[in-house]
Amino acid sequence: MNLNLGDTYAILTAFCWSSAVILFDVSSRKLSSLQMNVIKNFIGVIGFIGTIIILNIPIPKLVTSDLIILIVSGFLGVAIADLFFLSSLTRLGSGLAAIVSTIYSPAIFLFSFLMFNETISIQAYFGAILVIGGIFISTFKVPTKKDKNTIIMGVLFGLLAQVLTAYSVLLVKPIMENNSIIIIALIRFSIGLIITAGFLIFKTNISELISTLKNGLTNVTIVSGSILGTFLSVIFWLAGFKYTLAGRAAIYNQLSTVLIMILAVIFLKESMSYKKWIGILLSVSGALLVSYT
Repeated sequence: MNLNLGDTYAILTAFCWSSAVILFDVSSRKLSSLQMNVIKNFIGVIGFIGTIIILNIPIPKLVTSDLIILIVSGFLGVAIADLFFLSSLTRLGSGLAAIVSTIYSPAIFLFSFLMFNETISIQAYFGAILVIGGIFISTFKVPTKKDKNTIIMGVLFGLLAQVLTAYSVLLVKPIMENNSIIIIALIRFSIGLIITAGFLIFKTNISELISTLKNGLTNVTIVSGSILGTFLSVIFWLAGFKYTLAGRAAIYNQLSTVLIMILAVIFLKESMSYKKWIGILLSVSGALLVSYT
């Protein structure tokens, strides 16, 4: 097995994000997607600021062009993409949303080639096919209680979320080479927090924003999910893209769907069919194939 530092970070991302999704699933029964987005962004920003203070990370002198790129990345990848993802999840459910999310890896492959002329081995491509194929097999289920428009909008939101996420993280890849990942994360999520909070105020009023933060910060599940999914997983996610090829990081990130299925069985008491076992076996085999390249 040939795992480098970036691969390890990408795998840790999958573990943290899958745990967070289970917690967000529980939280979504009490909060809207916009409210959850505001809370998780707020907790992420507080976590990044605390880390910078504790570790005494110096504030870099970023040039204007870098700041503009970070603002655009935060707007597309945190404020818009995360809201689209949560909206897609609400409309499609975890099974179909997981299938739609497989566009993430191909999007990373395409953007990393167009932006950085980055290519990965044929063996890694076969590994990606196994991972994505495993997700399809284990999660595909035709919804019987959803109308056509709901499914179309859910798929559209899901595709946009993954494409924007892929593009936004690759936008900041060159900036991460010479700057702290924590600083990059803080700027991106600060932009995301400002915009999502603005959306909530525009949709309701400022008292609803205050109420959302007050209720959210006393909700153990969403606080735990935000720590894992917005704080830790974001650090590992960016580190993965900093220290390994974008394509490899994306394939390992995609394993989060497999882990979500396993955790759902353990904590949400969901059933484990033979299709899911086959899908998990294929996905793990694909990840192992990538790790040996």
